[in-house]
Amino acid sequence: MSTGMETRGEPVTPVNPVDNTTVDIAALLERGRTLSTPVLKAAVDRLAPPMDTVAAYHFGWIDTQGRPADGDGGKAVRPALALLSAEAAGAAAEVGVPGAVAVELVHNFSLLHDDLMDGDEQRRHRDTVWKVHGPAQAILVGDALFALANEVLLELGTVEAGRATRRLTTATRKLIDGQAQDISFEHRERVTVEECLEMEGNKTGALLACAVSIGAVLGGVDDRTADTLEAYGYHLGLAFQAVDDLLGIWGDPDATGKQTWSDLRQRKKSLPVVAALAAGGPASERLGELLSADAKSNDFESFSEKEFATRAALIEEAGGRDWTAQEARRQHAVAIEALDGVDMPPQVRAQLTALADFVVVRKR
Repeated sequence: MSTGMETRGEPVTPVNPVDNTTVDIAALLERGRTLSTPVLKAAVDRLAPPMDTVAAYHFGWIDTQGRPADGDGGKAVRPALALLSAEAAGAAAEVGVPGAVAVELVHNFSLLHDDLMDGDEQRRHRDTVWKVHGPAQAILVGDALFALANEVLLELGTVEAGRATRRLTTATRKLIDGQAQDISFEHRERVTVEECLEMEGNKTGALLACAVSIGAVLGGVDDRTADTLEAYGYHLGLAFQAVDDLLGIWGDPDATGKQTWSDLRQRKKSLPVVAALAAGGPASERLGELLSADAKSNDFESFSEKEFATRAALIEEAGGRDWTAQEARRQHAVAIEALDGVDMPPQVRAQLTALADFVVVRKR
């Protein structure tokens, strides 16, 4: 079955992409990184040793020997959204900086814990914190980053900061719900598409939704406007996760920084897998038989590349890859439509639309 993505790691293309000629995505992401990083570093410096250096390693600021490094700190989509959120409310981008930092701290809290729970040894082309510094430090530093996120907001001492913190803690609870659901799915033979979308909405959508409302809340918007911005972020998160699910199976390791067939190695019930199992037909049935046997296998860790490639081919033949690419485009469209409910400067709308395109057109 042709999916329109025959090259490993080839991105999903949105159906109606914005004309990005007037929007410099790289500059938009760099602005978010430039404005938020000094405040982020100042927050991390509050941590007691060795947590401060462990966190600095995780963020890519130092190497394993403590020497300054220029590591890959991630795409910085969330900080960029938080700053645009403030501008959507008519405030200066700088108003959204505490929100950008708080969301980034929560995001990295989840990454530290997820890497340990998933057994991932690589992130952003470097050894993960738990592998370098041990599981205990990964847990402690993750917990500390979550505490710092709330501290950064609450120390503003404003009513808006309290409202922003409430949204952040709610999003964090949903994120944890999503991680718990994701882990539980690994031990089930069947998961419905609806259950998978609910899990991914919690795990990814909730925090992106918070990122795109938190700056506006700090800028003083009402809850209705913040909720509408969150609808954009939530559906953007689902599109983001759908693309992640594609990359988790077919992504180029040189681009993703993870192993080949990464999600299959972890037995994840991601959208391509769940959609393929729900499709019916010979490929779907054969895939179900193999995954059922995998769940009972004692030598799963010794599977060859060919065995994982077989499972990936069956997912594609059953339509799971194509369905997930279409779902990414659908969620992208719903996200863009949500922007119609907010009165904002045209340039900010164009930038939010361009960022949505960037989320679904990427290789890592």
